[in-house]
Amino acid sequence: MKSNRRPIWLTATIVGLIVLLWALYVIADPEKRNLDSVARAATPGAFAMLSDGYTHYELGGPASEEGRLVVLAAGFSVPYYIWDPTFNALTTAGFRVLRYDYYGRGYSDRPSIPFNDEMYVRQLDELLKHLRIRAPVDLTGISFGGSFITSFADKYPDRVRSLIYFDPSVRRPYPLSLLEHVPPVWNYLTVLLDERFWADDQMSDFLHPERFPDWPKRYQEQMQFKGFRRSRLLEIRSNTDVDQSEQLKRVGEHPRPVLVIWGKQDRTVPFDESEFLMESLPHGRLVAVEGSGHLPQWEQPDIVHRELITFLRE
Repeated sequence: MKSNRRPIWLTATIVGLIVLLWALYVIADPEKRNLDSVARAATPGAFAMLSDGYTHYELGGPASEEGRLVVLAAGFSVPYYIWDPTFNALTTAGFRVLRYDYYGRGYSDRPSIPFNDEMYVRQLDELLKHLRIRAPVDLTGISFGGSFITSFADKYPDRVRSLIYFDPSVRRPYPLSLLEHVPPVWNYLTVLLDERFWADDQMSDFLHPERFPDWPKRYQEQMQFKGFRRSRLLEIRSNTDVDQSEQLKRVGEHPRPVLVIWGKQDRTVPFDESEFLMESLPHGRLVAVEGSGHLPQWEQPDIVHRELITFLRE
């Protein structure tokens, strides 16, 4: 009589293949550490416990709680060090400056919640309240931060003294890829095939990447903490239907001062996009920065910070 049991070799092969695939994932996965009290204690800057978790921030300049404050909002995935030259230039010039990591980036927590505009606005709202900041702020955003500061100014118009955009992006609807519809598969294949390139891909933000050889290494620091990859997918999945066109026009109707700084050789958010932005922000002044890609505060710091400080002092 013939046995219906699978041959032992077939079962062993299947088990072995599963073990191999899992081992490849574990070895390739850069997320080996928990972002806990031990990690926070070894990290420069400060932390505020807010409703969605810890937020990593740095506050510099004059200590008066009622003084004027410049807030620096980062880009899509680079932590607050993206503002190093600007933070230093502004504090040296006597301004009080706040920079912070969004949830899911840098050393801020990675909550499992929708990464939508409501979350980003809530984070800054709570951080300002935690720091007892009552006066309107000069709100500055770079790249993705441009879409965020637009949302914040739309919800809290009286809390924003001026808006400053660096090479900003604006949210528009986009489709999810097939893999992004299936998070477990996306996660597995991203670890094996894509995530290893994320840090090096940041170099495309520069016109002259050879001048910033340590940039990928700095980016990799945040990738070792569990939840970074999940946060990135949550951001992608949470905003597919968002169109900020009307919101941007509403913000542009406010008479507050607006400054737009844009690298002429930006390949990430091309300079041509500035035409749409300036049409929506009729009170804005555009500064086109020659010899710069997506991060003009790094590639042309003297020009950029002179324009920025002049604007803030007007």
